[in-house]
Amino acid sequence: MPIKRRKFLSLGLGSFATAAVGQYYLTPAQGSLAANEIAPVNSQSNHPPYFRFIAIGDFGTGEPEQYAVAQTMLQQWHSVPFSLALTTGDNIYPNGEIEKIEAVFERPYADLHQNGVKLYASLGNHDVRTNQGAAQIAYAGYNMKGRYYTFREQTVQFFALDTNQKCNLSGRMRESSWEKQHQRLRTELETSTPPWKIVFAHHPVYSSGAHGSDDALADALAPLFATYGVQLYVNGHDHNYERTKQINGTTYITSGNGAKLRPVEASSYSAHASAQLGFTAFNVYLDRIVVQAINTDSNVYDEVHILQA
Repeated sequence: MPIKRRKFLSLGLGSFATAAVGQYYLTPAQGSLAANEIAPVNSQSNHPPYFRFIAIGDFGTGEPEQYAVAQTMLQQWHSVPFSLALTTGDNIYPNGEIEKIEAVFERPYADLHQNGVKLYASLGNHDVRTNQGAAQIAYAGYNMKGRYYTFREQTVQFFALDTNQKCNLSGRMRESSWEKQHQRLRTELETSTPPWKIVFAHHPVYSSGAHGSDDALADALAPLFATYGVQLYVNGHDHNYERTKQINGTTYITSGNGAKLRPVEASSYSAHASAQLGFTAFNVYLDRIVVQAINTDSNVYDEVHILQA
């Protein structure tokens, strides 16, 4: 999916090496991939991570594919426990009906809930079709503090956005609502003190999938991420997994493969792009976050170590 020439030229993307599962070191302080030290990594560590979390997106179908991913998540939890999960939206298909919450959320992830895994949701375009997602925001199991919100877990501050306010084609949400949210994000980033900053939402900023990159979101968010040191942006909407090369200090992860798939072909800014059912795991250390794409065979098919500056 092409992006604006002026924007592409600003990315400072260089060549990159390949490995069997796409394993690299990336230094988030660098604005250009070509300037980074890139080397194959060993996923083993002498020290356990501070904590581990996962991200799932575009999952709320209630279909066998969703349950297959949920079962793999549970298997992973038994192997390497994680304490929280993020959703990148489209939590309930097709129209965000809260009446379906048992079939699309409570039942498939019941064992994870019972084991104390806490989920934090963001809203997708399907979720806001019913009363702008108000019932999901109010649902206790999604732990949403509002349409957009922030929370901290140890060394990470998370920022959930409602990108429907920028991207909703129906026009039901006013631009002024997005401007208020955008200013709130800027203020929170300015005052954020944890070393790791992760933003998650539904719509992609940079994507090679069917929906593709969003220039309006890139104009609004990428400069903030560069200014305030956001290392990761995690989204859904495109039904695939993708990891971009580092773009001005930020790695963009599409994790929209929780139940549905569409074909994807890598773009010039892609480090890895693949259409496999699964989820994305994040292992947080003091000096790095290890990102792993995991499919329903429990295989890690992409891995990267993002180093703390």
